[in-house]
Amino acid sequence: MKIFYGVQATGNGHITRARILGKALEAKGAEITWLFTGRAPEKLFDMDAFGNYRTCKGLTFATRKEHIDLLQTAMKLSFPAFFRDVTGLDLAGYDRVISDFEPVTAWSCKFQGLPCLGISHQNAFKYPIPVEGDRPLPRLVMNLFAPCTLSVGLHWHPFAPPILPPIIDTSHTEKSEETDKILVYLPFEDHRTVQRVLRDMQRGRFMIYCDVNSPRDEGPLHLRPFSLNGFRDDLATCHGVICGAGFELTSEAIHLGKKLLVKPVAGQMEQLSNALALERLGLATRMNRLAPGTVTAWLQAPATRRMVFPDTASELAHWITQGCTESIEALSRRLWARTNPQGAFRSPWQGSGTPTAPPSLLTEHRLRPSLPIPPALRRPPFTLS
Repeated sequence: MKIFYGVQATGNGHITRARILGKALEAKGAEITWLFTGRAPEKLFDMDAFGNYRTCKGLTFATRKEHIDLLQTAMKLSFPAFFRDVTGLDLAGYDRVISDFEPVTAWSCKFQGLPCLGISHQNAFKYPIPVEGDRPLPRLVMNLFAPCTLSVGLHWHPFAPPILPPIIDTSHTEKSEETDKILVYLPFEDHRTVQRVLRDMQRGRFMIYCDVNSPRDEGPLHLRPFSLNGFRDDLATCHGVICGAGFELTSEAIHLGKKLLVKPVAGQMEQLSNALALERLGLATRMNRLAPGTVTAWLQAPATRRMVFPDTASELAHWITQGCTESIEALSRRLWARTNPQGAFRSPWQGSGTPTAPPSLLTEHRLRPSLPIPPALRRPPFTLS
């Protein structure tokens, strides 16, 4: 099977997911052509797994002082160039086209009248999930950014039947945890601010991945350049993770049982909604501002619960290479039945054919109706601001 696979490269999470699913697809005999957009080619790293991949500008968002900067975003958009990329993409001869929230591939399929399979966390927002910051413009942008004919959504909980568990690498062997090691990845924060806040912590060694050219150690701070293998090792051996409220890293941390402190990007609906879901599911602690007292309280708090996710990538690769003939609902049911929530409620898929019709979830934020969450998990141990 020949597959054209477009990946939104603005964040490393999409690339990580593509690397895992791509490996599973190739194990099933698929031949993949990769397109990465949303990041300058020289900013990509550890891309050997993708062979002779292609890049173009695509669309992305600009941030300033940890907020989405709509003016800068608008100024950076080049719709004529985007239109040329879309209309110039030759998709003839491919058996399947996949978009991980990648707009050039998705819109090219739309213009050419071709089916496009969308696989991303963003696709979960098409279904009833907890949502915060849901305003008309962000919702419109999310719906139009990468339109697909068939959408597969990914999330930490089966809020709706078509949603699958996260795509993560489940083959990692367990490593000894270093109880004082904390992994820090806050790409939308000024790393000087991050260092200033963490430098005076009374406990913890902080492995901070940021835009530095070489490793640098300053007391409890250990600054590291972006590195796939180094990051994996630190994630496997750390006690906790301080990060944004993106999807892929948080999913890996939850699967490994790491304590999580997340800071969503202000004004970004996806990250705000992720942070809300994480705290309501009891999977992480949320903070809206990075401050010494916030980090200290989190370090002293008990660990959050763990979810052991199944090998979604292999099952999804089999589903794709077999022509996507099985219903996505059946695939979802099978995968959630294999999910092992530790120290928490059982998945609604376990022990029953279909989940019961839900009441409203919660009402403090603008939330959509969803599957019920047990009362004990409706609030985290504490909430930081």
